[in-house]
Amino acid sequence: MNRIIIRNKVIKFFYQNLLKPVYFLMDPELVHDRMLAFGRFLGRTSMLRSLVSAFFGYSNPQLEQEILGIKFKNPVGLAAGFDKNAMLVDILPSVGFGFMEVGSITGEPCQGNPKPRLWRLKQSKSLVVYYGLSNYGSEAISAKLAGKTFDIPLGTNVAKTNIKATDDIAVGVADYAKAFKKLAVIGDYFTVNISCPNTSGGEPFLEAENLEKLFVELDKIETKKPVFVKLSPDISDIELDGIIQVCKNHRVHGFICSNLTKRRDNSKILDRAVPPKGGFGGKIVEELANQLVKKVYQKSEGRFVIIGCGGVFTAEDAYKKIKLGANLIQLITGMIYGGPQTISEINQGLVELLKKDGYKSIPEAVGVENRVLQKVA
Repeated sequence: MNRIIIRNKVIKFFYQNLLKPVYFLMDPELVHDRMLAFGRFLGRTSMLRSLVSAFFGYSNPQLEQEILGIKFKNPVGLAAGFDKNAMLVDILPSVGFGFMEVGSITGEPCQGNPKPRLWRLKQSKSLVVYYGLSNYGSEAISAKLAGKTFDIPLGTNVAKTNIKATDDIAVGVADYAKAFKKLAVIGDYFTVNISCPNTSGGEPFLEAENLEKLFVELDKIETKKPVFVKLSPDISDIELDGIIQVCKNHRVHGFICSNLTKRRDNSKILDRAVPPKGGFGGKIVEELANQLVKKVYQKSEGRFVIIGCGGVFTAEDAYKKIKLGANLIQLITGMIYGGPQTISEINQGLVELLKKDGYKSIPEAVGVENRVLQKVA
């Protein structure tokens, strides 16, 4: 245990004082592309994967869960948006993640929005993202992943192609269905992304009537994979109620809370210069995501699995979401700001937090704070 603590502190020191200052002087998308290429290289051989695991791996039986028939070694996963084209599926298990989600993957290949489309808000410890679902498309990505086995659970995140044609609801539904069908037997679970803030036509499937049309079609496609819906942190309670009701009537097993926020009146925005377009991730969205976890847990009465996503930088951040009702956690921005050892630090910290509160496993802590709040109310 002490060896892992020392290892993580050394890696964190080098990242924070040597690598991060250099990376943060460079264009964010350029750095991201180079990290993808490097990660893909590291995943090519078992020797390199073992070396990476020695630097970043951590395991503890207290962190293991079986959810919806899927075995998770730990609750910390990589959120969709980082590995859009499934380039890192071989190396991510060695970095210490308990699961990984690729995409969003659209029915057709998608160039996304014009550059620049990724910015850092350093004071706010956040990112502004305006990619617009850039990816190779469902045919190319499904062909690349077909027949592969994965060391940790893989989620395939699907969305509608970011083109004017899919603004039409029927065309958009067909586009979702194409991606869904192409990925029906690949990976371990689906995420249906209805909340990307950076696409043509907005977010029409946040409306219950349109979401009903979407799931009528998706229910027709045969798959054994559980299905999650990724929610916007900006939705109203009325919209959330409508979404939950639709999902209760269809093949939906859980929610991801949440996607990026578009709101620019957020008090967590500390930087003076803020791009006029794009959605915020990181610390800016954290409280909104936590409130969404809390609401979904209360409104669904434990019927759905919840993946908490947004502003997770530390074990305490992750534990907060778990106590509000999240069964699993996802992150991206916390790793970019904190370093690749962040996953190990969070998992090790969660073990200590569970022990401190007298819990032997993650499920014992899920929703405890929310249940207390409900009793007080």
